[in-house]
Amino acid sequence: MTTKTAWITGATAGFGAATVERFVAGGWRVIASGRRAERLQKLVDAHGADKVHTNAFDIRDEAALHAAVDALPPAFAGVDLLVNNAGLALGTAPAQRADLAQWKQMIDTNVTALAAMTHLLLPRLIERRGAIVNISSIAGSYPYQGGNVYGATKAFVTQFSQNLRVDLHGTGVRVTSIEPGMAETEFTLVRTGGDQAASDTLYAGVHPITAGDVADTIWWIANLPPHLNVNRIEIMPTNQSAAGLQVHRG
Repeated sequence: MTTKTAWITGATAGFGAATVERFVAGGWRVIASGRRAERLQKLVDAHGADKVHTNAFDIRDEAALHAAVDALPPAFAGVDLLVNNAGLALGTAPAQRADLAQWKQMIDTNVTALAAMTHLLLPRLIERRGAIVNISSIAGSYPYQGGNVYGATKAFVTQFSQNLRVDLHGTGVRVTSIEPGMAETEFTLVRTGGDQAASDTLYAGVHPITAGDVADTIWWIANLPPHLNVNRIEIMPTNQSAAGLQVHRG
């Protein structure tokens, strides 16, 4: 049986790192990309260069992305699965007090870079009748205070996934949008600029989704029979559910 290859973005932490581990354990080759070279090297040290190939670059750098694709070793050149995981949320302020630079960084990372990555790898994915898994969020469906541009970028990811499904009709390429709820990773630390207390408070007593939970979900989707496509999957902790609408009085 031919070994399959997955490209996982944002592989240095959280969902991405857990997904690398899950797919290597399952016998796949993995291309792991992210900004932190030292964390990527640890993946190679743990699993070997024959199983993990790494690319350290900022996903927003389109020239670096093209260079990384062009430099893929022959054993990793055929991509069967793209996991668009790289993304971030920045800031918790309401829109009227938000930092415009943070808005732009979220758009550049969560929208523009994801689209560029997908566009570049589509020919390889079509050739292999592969699959695309885009990591969206329930924030793309349910608004909340301070979610402003982050939620909007994830709404893009969800709709882009569905539009890809339509355009790729007949190619055999499967596309899925995964939309997690509250998950405990480095997400809140990044969003709050490293505020560990805020992260601990947010997840206290919730029993949130883990990175491993999402990695297992991606593994299940990737290994379904090729005639089955999961269009969207929304997952929440049992202790989280959709809240009611807010009302201002006075």
